[in-house]
Amino acid sequence: MVEALNLGHHQAMASDDRVLLMGEDVAKTGGVFRVTAGLLDRFGEERVIDTPLAEAGIIGSAIGMSLYGLLPIAEIQFDAFVYPAFEQIVVHAARYAWRTKGQVPASIVIRIPYGGGVRAPEMHSDCPEALFAHVPGLKVVSPAGPADARDMLLAAILDPDPVIFMEPKRIYRAVREEVPQEPPLDIANGNGAGGEILSRARIARPGDDLAIITYGPTVPMSIEAADQLSRERGIEARVLDLRSLYPLDVAAITGSATACGRALVVHEAPRMAGIGAEVSSLIHERAMLDLEAPVMRVTGFEVPFPQFANEDDYLPSVDRIVAGAARVLDW
Repeated sequence: MVEALNLGHHQAMASDDRVLLMGEDVAKTGGVFRVTAGLLDRFGEERVIDTPLAEAGIIGSAIGMSLYGLLPIAEIQFDAFVYPAFEQIVVHAARYAWRTKGQVPASIVIRIPYGGGVRAPEMHSDCPEALFAHVPGLKVVSPAGPADARDMLLAAILDPDPVIFMEPKRIYRAVREEVPQEPPLDIANGNGAGGEILSRARIARPGDDLAIITYGPTVPMSIEAADQLSRERGIEARVLDLRSLYPLDVAAITGSATACGRALVVHEAPRMAGIGAEVSSLIHERAMLDLEAPVMRVTGFEVPFPQFANEDDYLPSVDRIVAGAARVLDW
């Protein structure tokens, strides 16, 4: 995924001079995860900008640039670092399209590495996606593989709305797949394109006995849990990768729940008011008569993310997902 995101940055910046990158250590260092390595050498310091440690300033500057017609990508170095910029995002970036009747949207991409599993200290492992999904005017997405990461990044850059681009750091280097060299979109001439890429869920594993609905860092382990259910129980679980957290692909969610009759929602963020609560509510409102059991959830807990010695006890796991499936399937 790191290599795919790096490719996406190179392709976008080479195709359109309006695209620029800004954030802490993104230029000379190439980002703490090396997602932006090589961009400074190719595009120069006027388009690849190392900023001060001031997240509100990063996002405020990106908003101003977008209002003048640029297409800034703002990197927040770690998930919990975004909180000082929250006011800029929800009060300003999310509202410019509404304030200007669609004439001057804040067309920015805010990249946020998020989640645990990398043995990081406090303030480096949060999952704040639900905070942004609650805000009208923002789009919130989270890829779970290299090809989706590149394609969705390009689509986010072209989208007129501000896009919160959540990158699951636990699988930055954990999944490999072929990524076509040619981008799926014409960056230079595709303003407003890519909506389908950003807003559609995908079936990551077919099955008709149970729908496991998930996104981001828990997609690979949900597939692993589904494979274990198949081997040990003969249960074929469908894994639906949401990809877009706002807007949600309602048709794909309810369609999977209806087809399988049972649904389990999995995410790393705390359970209370998480994305899983909205998914569960949608299914119960729109497909309850097709269900054989209530929708269940496997999530993180309502506590601050623990220090790394205890993070394995906090994070969803294959065993917890299989146990959640057992409750839904009543065995």
